[in-house]
This record gives sequence, C-alpha cells and structure tokens, in this order.
Amino acid sequence: MSERRTQRTVDVAVIGGGIIGLGIAWTLAHSGRTVVVIDPDPAGGATYAAAGMLAAVSELHYQEEALLDLTLASSKLYPDFIDSLGTDSDATGYQRTTTLNVGAEAADRQALADLRAVQVANGLGVEPLTVREARVLEPLLSPQISGAFLVEQDHQVDPRRLTERIQFALAQNGRNALIRVRASGLLHADTADASSRVTGVALADGRTIQAAEVVVANGLAAAELSGLPEHLRLPLRPVYGDILRLRVPEHLRPLLTCTVRGLVHGVPVYLVPRTDGTLVIGATQREDGSGVVSAGGVYQLLRDAQVLLPAVSELELIETTARARPGTPDNAPLLGRVRCPDGDITGLIIATGFFRHGVLLTPIAAQYCLQLVEGTLDDRWRNFRPDRFSASRPPAPTSLKGGHS
Repeated sequence: MSERRTQRTVDVAVIGGGIIGLGIAWTLAHSGRTVVVIDPDPAGGATYAAAGMLAAVSELHYQEEALLDLTLASSKLYPDFIDSLGTDSDATGYQRTTTLNVGAEAADRQALADLRAVQVANGLGVEPLTVREARVLEPLLSPQISGAFLVEQDHQVDPRRLTERIQFALAQNGRNALIRVRASGLLHADTADASSRVTGVALADGRTIQAAEVVVANGLAAAELSGLPEHLRLPLRPVYGDILRLRVPEHLRPLLTCTVRGLVHGVPVYLVPRTDGTLVIGATQREDGSGVVSAGGVYQLLRDAQVLLPAVSELELIETTARARPGTPDNAPLLGRVRCPDGDITGLIIATGFFRHGVLLTPIAAQYCLQLVEGTLDDRWRNFRPDRFSASRPPAPTSLKGGHS
C-alpha cells in the first residue's frame, strides 16, 4: 500500500496498524469497502513482541469468565480468517498444535489443577497427564516436572508473519492505503461538538482523511486523540512485558512440537516453538513504566524456562524485546460504538484495550466491527462497550440483530 500526499475519501479509516487494526482493516476491505490504515510504525508495537498463542482455554483467569465466550468465539473464527487472506497456514504461522500446561513442583501442579476445575466447570476440555505421558509427547521436558495438562483447543499463530500477510493482501487492491503518519485527532460534522458525527481523521502532518466510519484501534495512544467525546473515558494502562527469541540448533530440532505453558514456583512462563527453528519465551508482566528490556526479566525467563526444558541452555539468544500492552480496569477490551444522550455517535468505533488477548481476539474484533458498520449488533458483546467506564454513560440499546458468531 502506498502513501499518498493528497486528501483521501474512503469508506473506513482505521487508526492503528497493530494486529487488531490490521485485522479490522482487512475484514472491512474484504467486504468490498475502501480502507486506509493510519500508523507511523505498522505492527511495530505490542504486535511485534507477541508470542501469538491462541489460548482461550489456558488464558482463562479467575473472575474473567465474561471474556471466555469472546475468546472462544474468536478462536473458532481463526481458520476462516486465515483462509480469507488467500494463503496457506505456513505463510501466517497458524498451527493447530496443542498446548501443554506444566507445573514445576507440587504447588504449581495444584494451581493448574485448581484452574482446570474452573475450566471444566465452563465446559472446557483439559486432560491431566502424568509426567511420563507428558514426556512421551515432549521428550525434552524435564523429568523433574510435577505433572501436566493437555489442552487440545489452544493453538498458535506468528503475529509478525500474519501482519505481513495482511498488509500484502490489503495492498493488492489499489483503493486501500497504509499511511505512515500519526493520527492527531478525529474530525466532526460540527467542529464545535465532539458528540456530533465523526467524518474523518486529522493527521499529524496537516492532511485529513474523510471517512464514513473511523475505527480507533491504536492501543494505548487511543486516549490521546483529540476530538474524542468529552464524556468518554478510556482508562488504558501500559502493562510491559519482556520476551525472548532463541534459535534452536539443528541437533535439537524439533525442540518442541507444541506450546508449553508452565508455572515455576507460582510464576508463569511459556515456550512457543516456531516452524523456522526458533523458540519464543515469555513473558514477564510489569507496570513500572519502563519500556526497556529488564535484565532481571531476561534472567527470570531463561531460569524458569530451563527448569521445564533444560535444553534451553543450549539455544542461541537472538532477540530480547519489551513492549507495552494496553490494559483496562477489568482486563477486557473496549469494543463498540460510543453512546451519547442522543444515541450512538455516528461514524465512530472504538477497538482497544485488548491487553494479553490482542492476537487471539483479532478475528472477533474484526467481525464485530464489520457488523457495526453494516448496522447490525451482536448482543453478546455489549458488556465490552468502550464507554462502560464513563461516568455519564447512557444505557445501551437493544440490538438490531443478535446471535451473530
């Protein structure tokens, strides 16, 4: 997609070129609409660091059960989402391999067993394995682990390869564009009223984009846009994480055939094998405001990964990365239209705050945004409204059409 210096008029302008923004842009473009994506560094933020685990089951956390339906629905959409790009799974790193949840010691295994009870109560299949059974599946696992649980529903994708493919697919239609400039704010039909219809986007270089719909999907930067409705509160917080990439020597390949998620003395660590002979290890979680890679974080990840998989010590460390993910007070996304006293603000959709679920939730966020543009509304997702933390939020309306998946 080429950047153009003239003002553009399109059906949809998507602010943000991370995996959420690009996924939304592709789904809207695939429906026949003209789209621009506005981002100075597409796929360079949290997407660049993401491991790409599609772990709706393993990522179930206590008191976050409301997210489960959303994550499961998105996981089911992934095969069709990949197919829509007109490529095979290898081009995106999409693999329907299983996940092993592993405990390093007895207390870790019990914590995973307690989680399994919640998972089973929610209708999710998680199979307990003995250490012997786990090592039949993954022979290089440490014989000292305390036990494991097999999750067949949790898969993976390579976010870097997937976003490259989405950008390529968008570029095949000359009506779409990627604009590598920061969006500075929203344009409104009434320039004095931020609750009036949104008509486009103002760019940091002085240009404007006219659009029938604007999707705000630029993560933590969403709250900084000018022209947002005055009553709208987007309580986003940066949650930083360190993540490592290592190269597996030929004599150790395949190091793993499935994703391993572990608890080591109560601390989570995951190991995600890639088809290119690399291994992703992550991820620390901190809210210290520092975007640099933490030496302590790197040490912790390598130490804990080696407890589960001793051969990690023989790998080549090729990359350390730190990025911030956009968290919300309830760790759920801000997704949908914004309400004002007179109804929805026409032309404005918010899609941010996906925290650790951004890669997993891309297909459902894209599908839901398409439904909103088409004038439908899936009533199941109304609890994720972006204005749910706004003090003066009007009541949400009943859906025009429900039951979409």
